[in-house]
Amino acid sequence: MPKFDQEQQEFLQSYNTNRHITPDGYTSDIAVFTIVSNTVSENASKRKVLPKKLLKLLLIRRVEIDKHGNPNVEGGKWALPGGFVDAKHQETAHESAIRELNEETGVDQVYLKHFGVYDAWGRDPRGWIISNAHYAIVPEGKLTNRKAADDAAEVKLFSIEEVLELSLAFDHRQIIEDALRWIERDMLNTDIAKNFLLSEFTLSELQGVLLTVSNHPKIANKSVFFTKAPKLPFLEKVVDENGNWKKTERNSYRPSQLYRFTNQVVVPSIWE
Repeated sequence: MPKFDQEQQEFLQSYNTNRHITPDGYTSDIAVFTIVSNTVSENASKRKVLPKKLLKLLLIRRVEIDKHGNPNVEGGKWALPGGFVDAKHQETAHESAIRELNEETGVDQVYLKHFGVYDAWGRDPRGWIISNAHYAIVPEGKLTNRKAADDAAEVKLFSIEEVLELSLAFDHRQIIEDALRWIERDMLNTDIAKNFLLSEFTLSELQGVLLTVSNHPKIANKSVFFTKAPKLPFLEKVVDENGNWKKTERNSYRPSQLYRFTNQVVVPSIWE
């Protein structure tokens, strides 16, 4: 905590906070993204195929009646998990997002990034409620045992197309649309894709993950992607204990080279 001299202390003691309008609430909302894959590993001709990847978003359905027996605000609508920052325990918005994510979905220790503040008057019928928006990347397996908190009637994964057809609470449609732009940008300019992948992966698996958020020509074009990706400074080929290139046949009978992310910091270039 900062230290103040005597003059500042005297000023602060006489300072009237009522001179300013303050928010009626301070919250954190989280767009929880995961990538699911189909379970079919072989087709009718017994050829192995790469499972198709699909980006999904986790939403909660708000209860109709709250725990005090009162009609819940925006009850029955689907919403992003989140809640009020705990001022009693001097919680930050980021700490609140971590806590709410665990309480409302049962997941923790995942990639979490703050990307926006939503403070428009009228965004919440309860008053001037300011929300800090985050997005989280959660591996598919961590959501297997997801659960709904006391103030949520249901928790469910939706495809992005399904989400945009729903009647969403508050301004969560805008937050979700913004989150989609942020995760696409970050997936193309950072190494966050590793949060959706095994520690060792093939280029086809990496491409499949990236295609869930973007159809950028350098990704969608297989020839271009497979030529460019091995040259990226933050990717390296994996070698086995004998110093040989490590390969896998999990998605093809033809061995595919395994790659992994290095610890090199990714610095996007405006010249790319």
